[in-house]
Amino acid sequence: MRIIKKIVFGILAFIVLLLIVALFIPKDYTVSVSTIINQPKAVVFDYVKLIKNQEEYSVWVMQDPNVVMTYTGVDGTQGFKAAWNSKDDNVGEGSQQIAKITDDRIDVDLHFERPMKGDDKAAIIVEAVSENQTKVTNEFYGHAAYPMNLMSIIGKKFITDAQTQNLANLKKILEE
Repeated sequence: MRIIKKIVFGILAFIVLLLIVALFIPKDYTVSVSTIINQPKAVVFDYVKLIKNQEEYSVWVMQDPNVVMTYTGVDGTQGFKAAWNSKDDNVGEGSQQIAKITDDRIDVDLHFERPMKGDDKAAIIVEAVSENQTKVTNEFYGHAAYPMNLMSIIGKKFITDAQTQNLANLKKILEE
């Protein structure tokens, strides 16, 4: 009986410790990943502004070859919406919509239905480094309420890894 009490106390103490740590972790976070692509800015921007092109380089879309994609509006313009639905819970169900587009930035609103409901934002920023080199930055702006903000540490790593691979895939496509 004493051992059970110690185990229960230990588990409760660990949970309390995690809740205290979560008090000091920001609820809002940004993941930003960049790469240089050896192509002029116009070539890069004309490719990345088309959300349908993500089917060629996004690890999330490519993870399930049977994902059902639906599109609404004119791709590459404000208001265009891409929705996905997958039986694979790693892909889930959701949508992204172009909220704003300028000559060097595409802002999107993300909506997730499955595996977890949520709304976040993301952006693709394109900057000329030279005549034939372009810096592409993928940014993800997340929010996690207390105490789920504790999980944002793992989420940021997962998103960073995926965005890094997305940019590597994009670079390969545009430099071939």
